[in-house]
Amino acid sequence: MMLDAAMRIRALATGDLEAVSAIEAAASSQPWSRTLFEDELTLDDTQRLWLVGECDGRVRAFGGVMFVGTDVHVMNVAVEPRYRRRGLARQILAELLERSVRRGGRHATLEVRESNDAAIELYRRFRLGPVGVRPDYYEDGEDALILWAHDIDRPSYLSLLARLKAPSA
Repeated sequence: MMLDAAMRIRALATGDLEAVSAIEAAASSQPWSRTLFEDELTLDDTQRLWLVGECDGRVRAFGGVMFVGTDVHVMNVAVEPRYRRRGLARQILAELLERSVRRGGRHATLEVRESNDAAIELYRRFRLGPVGVRPDYYEDGEDALILWAHDIDRPSYLSLLARLKAPSA
């Protein structure tokens, strides 16, 4: 299966909720409910940012962040399983962080399952490094690594984001 030359990234809309919920259900052992995504769309745009990525004319990936002062908390990034390992999560996350900087974001953080090696490797490319552990963070008792990247508003970090947004990065 071939992808289009580029993924189209745009804001999450109500009409995307079915596709986003399906991707989330397939990607997570503890998926967000459709209601949670609906609730996110009701929040003020100064509090959150959600994006979707379209390939082949369909939503194949999504991601969202929450703003807490100048901190950007990555809440969720997911890709349709058969479209993984093609750079979609990387492109969505780069776009989320770039747009977050335009909104005043200076630092990025997230939690990730200790066992999620693929995600940890992705986040490492964004210079998100471990600063601690949240014991028993997930319902199944698995710990979460707490990752941070500071000064994401610096020119050198913005150059990194521009490189990571490229389809061939």
